[in-house]
Amino acid sequence: MKKILLLISLLSYLYGAETNSTIDSNITDVNTTIVEIKIETKVDKLITLANSKFGAKYIYAKAGPDEFDCSGFVYFVFKTNGIKIPRTSRNQSQSGDKLTREEIKRGDILFFDTGGRGHVNHSGVYLGDGKFIHASSGRAKGVTISNLDKGFYPDKFCWGIRKIDDNSTTH
Repeated sequence: MKKILLLISLLSYLYGAETNSTIDSNITDVNTTIVEIKIETKVDKLITLANSKFGAKYIYAKAGPDEFDCSGFVYFVFKTNGIKIPRTSRNQSQSGDKLTREEIKRGDILFFDTGGRGHVNHSGVYLGDGKFIHASSGRAKGVTISNLDKGFYPDKFCWGIRKIDDNSTTH
């Protein structure tokens, strides 16, 4: 700051301005460092991993790291984040309290009856805003993002379960 004042005084003198002029008191230290701290929640970490697998190939009975069936994808994403869940979608669907469509949040596991047989046979991870990520044996033939509220899935949705507390953070 002293160097700036000295420089301003010197320039004022050289250019004939009065040296006792006022200097803006809003001048800040040019060495100020701004530090941005982002706290990543467990849900953020889980969704980041899930999204990183977008496009991975669908193979029945595979659970990663590069090929998945639907429940294998969910199992892999949760296991990699230190959360134990069953391997099959039907068993996964019975491993927590059932959540309605209105209760689900980012990071929840979603369950579907895609065959119309009265039981769960498909699972995915809710991303929020009506979207979920899953390993599809359908047209995508791999990990894809689908709309929960449009197209094939709205009437196939059964329920969700929550395995991660909303406020959990990673270190």
